[in-house]
Amino acid sequence: MRSDAKTVQEYLNSLPPDRKILIEKVREVILKHIPEGIEEAMNWGMISYQVPLSICADTYNGQPLLFAALASQKNHMAVYLSAIYSDEKLRGDFIKNYKLTGKRMNLGKSCVRFKKIEDLPLDLIGNTIAAMDLDTFIKKYESRTSKKSK
Repeated sequence: MRSDAKTVQEYLNSLPPDRKILIEKVREVILKHIPEGIEEAMNWGMISYQVPLSICADTYNGQPLLFAALASQKNHMAVYLSAIYSDEKLRGDFIKNYKLTGKRMNLGKSCVRFKKIEDLPLDLIGNTIAAMDLDTFIKKYESRTSKKSK
């Protein structure tokens, strides 16, 4: 379910009330833990937490680097955590700590899908978002893209 909303508030207002409440709770956690320099915007049809082009303009698609995102999809909601995609240790720690919570985990490469807020370990989401600063995230991106071009 891609949204055409132009602002985060417009996106939130377009959601059914039950989903809006859940997305707002997760958004609050993200905003509390997001590293300095990351901006909140609407991009790719979801609430995006991205590296501004003014900080890192040389991206593979000319778009801001996606650090994290939050979306209400047709059959679930999702938190996208690019840091667990770009850092194997962080991903391993995330999976291990998620399992320790006893909560149901539905994980893709970088997305954590959930239907109920009870399925989502909000503290772990916040800690994972805070675990990688902006400079480290950009360096990991540049390292991956330089390896691909060789």
